[in-house]
Amino acid sequence: MEQLRDLVEQELRTPVDARVSVMAAAIAAKHGAASRAVLFYGSCLRERVLDGLMLDFYLIVSDYRAAYAKRWLATANRLIPPNVFPFEKDGLAAKYAVLSEADFRCECSVSARTASVFARFSQPSRLVWAADVDASAMAIDAVSTAAPALLELTRPSMTDAEARDPLAIWRKAFRFTYGAELRAERNSRPDAIIDADPERYRRFAVAAGFPRDDNVSEEGRRTSEAAWRQFQKRGKRASVLRLAKASATFAGGVDYIAWKINRHAGTNIEIKPWQRRWPLLAAISLLPRLLRSGAVR
Repeated sequence: MEQLRDLVEQELRTPVDARVSVMAAAIAAKHGAASRAVLFYGSCLRERVLDGLMLDFYLIVSDYRAAYAKRWLATANRLIPPNVFPFEKDGLAAKYAVLSEADFRCECSVSARTASVFARFSQPSRLVWAADVDASAMAIDAVSTAAPALLELTRPSMTDAEARDPLAIWRKAFRFTYGAELRAERNSRPDAIIDADPERYRRFAVAAGFPRDDNVSEEGRRTSEAAWRQFQKRGKRASVLRLAKASATFAGGVDYIAWKINRHAGTNIEIKPWQRRWPLLAAISLLPRLLRSGAVR
């Protein structure tokens, strides 16, 4: 997997807008000595104009207790990871999720509790801040396991012919991951990810050891499909729990949720004043309507 690690490191070290690096350093400073690395990911990677957008970061910390002055935040992060917080600096808006080093390594692997982290870090990301050389190596090593985990979990669910096409594995993989969360994006989104840079995904698949010549067994197919059913159940349950938790940790979270859904699903949800005062009740009241309409799946 050395070839894959080299590809990951090269991608993670690709330069970014200087304001992104400044914001990452400010996020790390907020959590003091516990901060180990900050990763920048998401659709904003492809944007040249960042004003008016919501930037996405992951902050990796050594330990939840050391990262927070308030014990309940550490407990919430440990029980329902990650915690998500809003952040603003120099006119840019962002949100950042917090994971410990141990949880980050786990969630980038086949042992993950949900598919969200290895799905995100199978896609392009940037290492925009690190505490030291060891922290940088930790982030690179963990991200290097994300694509193999996603492809390994997906390949056995396919026919032998499909499994010999690396892009076909990726496409099915992202369809699985989008089905394992409450997502606002349209059904075409998984294919759009691959179509944006098919050669990147082909290179990463080959470096991860895909495709393979061996045939897919019926037992492997059943195991893969069962695993993804579990990811779907756990992922959607976790999404609801995180939404509820965000009402306590994410100021303006209901407005962000509405913005995200309107942007990706083409809806026109408007948040009422009472929903801003009672964000948890707002989330609960919105969820059934969003599910029925297909705005989130």
